[in-house]
Amino acid sequence: MTALPWRTCAFGAATVLALVLTGCTNEGDDAPQSTSPTVQLGAPGEPNRTLSPDEAAGIEQPEHTEADVAFMQMMIVHHDQAVTMTEWVEDRTTDRDLRLLAERMRISQESEMEFMAGWLQDRGTPLRGDHADHSAGSMPGMLTEAQLEKLEAASGEEFERMFLQYMIQHHAGALEMVADLWADGGGNEIAIGRFARDVEGDQGIEIARMQQMLAELGA
Repeated sequence: MTALPWRTCAFGAATVLALVLTGCTNEGDDAPQSTSPTVQLGAPGEPNRTLSPDEAAGIEQPEHTEADVAFMQMMIVHHDQAVTMTEWVEDRTTDRDLRLLAERMRISQESEMEFMAGWLQDRGTPLRGDHADHSAGSMPGMLTEAQLEKLEAASGEEFERMFLQYMIQHHAGALEMVADLWADGGGNEIAIGRFARDVEGDQGIEIARMQQMLAELGA
């Protein structure tokens, strides 16, 4: 599996959150074990507590759930449609800001798709489940075939407005999927929890930027 640059030092747990103060770099099997203390973060209003070596070793990391698998399988398909939309931008508008935005989205979402595929493969699950298809309504925010055809046929300012409107719809759907993951009790495994929070943060920021760009177009 190809490691992503942000996937460096994971921390968090369902009920007990331990933070290794010196990080989580592994220098090899022969490297001496770190003797740095492990701190359990206290509940709101309570102090942190340094764990003994036996206590730190006994912390069990939460495992993934069916909700996690379904989320990753569907989000791969969701990202794939967004990447398709970004690939149409260069030939349909000369707007520099929109081109840069779309390119950043394409690079980011392709990288995330690679991570999601690796996450599923590492856990012995298929990349797609029965619930993960391209049909509108199969997951929040997905464009219909009619919407995609309309966007592909547009150009110039019409395309710019439509792209921003449709991508805001698409991003809002991704945020809804993250919210559904939390509601279904998923996202407790460290890797998927961090990924879901990244999606939530990044796409929320991009929605705000696209809304600003729409306002500048007078839409």
